[in-house]
This record gives sequence, C-alpha cells and structure tokens, in this order.
Amino acid sequence: MVQNLLMGIGAGAASTMLLLAAVYGPPSAIVLVIFAGLPLLIAAIGWSHRAALAGIAVMAILLGMTLQSFLATGTVVLTIGVPAWWLGYLTLLARPGAAAGSLEWYPSGNLVVWCALLAAATVVLAIPFYGTDEASVQAAMRSAFERAMRMRSGTPADQQVVIPGVSDPGPFIELLVIIAPLVSAAIGTAVNLLNLWLAGVVTRVSGRLNRPWPDLPSMRFPAYAFAIAAVSLALSFVSGILGMVAGIVATAMLVAYAVLGLAVFHAVTRGMKNRGFIVSVFYVGLFLLSARQGWPIMIVTLIGFADALFNLRARLAAWRGLPPPAHT
Repeated sequence: MVQNLLMGIGAGAASTMLLLAAVYGPPSAIVLVIFAGLPLLIAAIGWSHRAALAGIAVMAILLGMTLQSFLATGTVVLTIGVPAWWLGYLTLLARPGAAAGSLEWYPSGNLVVWCALLAAATVVLAIPFYGTDEASVQAAMRSAFERAMRMRSGTPADQQVVIPGVSDPGPFIELLVIIAPLVSAAIGTAVNLLNLWLAGVVTRVSGRLNRPWPDLPSMRFPAYAFAIAAVSLALSFVSGILGMVAGIVATAMLVAYAVLGLAVFHAVTRGMKNRGFIVSVFYVGLFLLSARQGWPIMIVTLIGFADALFNLRARLAAWRGLPPPAHT
C-alpha cells in the first residue's frame, strides 16, 4: 500500500508537470499533453490500479491549486486521469484459466476497443459545454474557431478574419466545425493506444510488467465491437445531435479497426523472408500515401473489418498449413 501510494504521488506529479508545461510553456510544448496520461498508466500497469487512483488524486490537487478552476481540473481528471486508470485496471484484469494455476488475461483486442470508446466518450462529454442541439454546438464551435484565428492573426473584431493561404475563411471554418469532433476522436484513440503501448514497453523493460506480453498480431475484437461500429456508422448519417455523437463513435471505431488491419498484416507476413524489410517498406508507404491521399489507411481499415467478419487470419493460416492464431 505504501509503495502504491508513493508511486501514485510520483505519477500524479509527473502528469501534472506535463500538463502545466503544455499550458504555460512555448507553443511547441503542447505536444506534452499527448503523454500526460502515460505516468498514470505506468503506475497502474507496473504497480496497481490503486497507484493510478492515488496519482489522479494528486494530479487533481496540484491542478486545482495551480489553475484555480474546478471545471478545468475536473475536465482533465475525466479526460486524462480516468481513462488512464481504467485502461491500467483492465490490462491487469485476469481470471482463472483452463489449466490449473493458469490465468486468462484481459484480451489485447478488447483493450484496443476500449481505447476507442474512451476517446469517443471524452469528446461526447464535451458537447454539452457547447450546446444542447446541433445548431447551437456548431455555432459555439464556429465562434471559438473565429476567436482563436483572430488572436493568432491579430485581426481586429470589426474585420474579416485572416487565414494565411485561404482566400475565403467562411468555408474553411465551416469545414473545421464539421471535422473537429471527428478528428478529436481519432487523435484521442491514437493517443490512448500509444500511451498504453508505451506503458507496456516501459514496464516490460524495467521488469515491472505484471502480465505476459500479448501476441499483438493475433488479437481479435469482441463481437460487440462490430455492432458498435456498424450501428454508429449508420446513425452518423442522421441529422441532429444523434448523428454528431454517432459520427464521433464511428470515427474512433474506424481507428480501432485500422489497428486490427495492421495486426492482420503482421500475422500474414510471419515467416516470410526479409520480413523486416517488407514491414518497413509497408509502413513508410502507408504513412506517405495516407498523408497525401488517405485511401491506403482506409484499405487497412477494411481489412480489419473483413478479418472480423470472415476470420482472414485463420483462413490464410490454414491455406499455408499453419495452426490458427490464438486469441490474445
């Protein structure tokens, strides 16, 4: 208990320092927000989820004293602290296995889905701060973007906002209003996945990882993941606040299925000659092409959906005369 408490104090202080450096530091320091939950995840996975809870309490106290805002402190706790604690708790969740004395650990595929759902939840919880219907939410977001751009460009309030490289700022701002919640959900999912992976690597290298490292190329999603993705994607075409919320959930789930598609690629390339070179070329090409056109990552996402529906990895393993991949 004492060790968990001490580790929690250190993790909470580290997370707070990262957040305050992003708030009061130079503009480039904003990237530190990405890793604000990492110390809490390391504490949860390397020690106990109780250490992460202690860290959240310390972070809340320090931020409350510094920011002097209950709303800002509560927002950070709900969007960074609680997801880190929950992911750490699930990572160490286990039940007795079939063999005597063995344990069946919480599946890695389920953790990926939770990364997406937590990211979507944090974006959805922010909607009421902007309004209670689609029109009011978009109007508040539009006003916030205009204020931010006026401050950045130094444009007076009685003049049209100036955006470098954009002749007509109106359509550009409207595009931001539409895609901002979706991009936030996608980035949030990626950040949760990155921090969870980094926490696992750090605790594994230090010898503090309290569960076996999963075989990530063999991971599978639970059955409810496909239902959530399909329903949210269908509802995202509905107008109103329901369509907005569904679009946020669907975007986060699409990122999760892109990760599943990458797992399929890693599983399929196992045993190939020059596999390291093939994987390197694949990722470089995927990054460059997706950054310019976007369709390659969508193909990877579709592969993830196809694997969930048709069990591609098992079929390919049978075709190659290999045993089917285990569920991890």
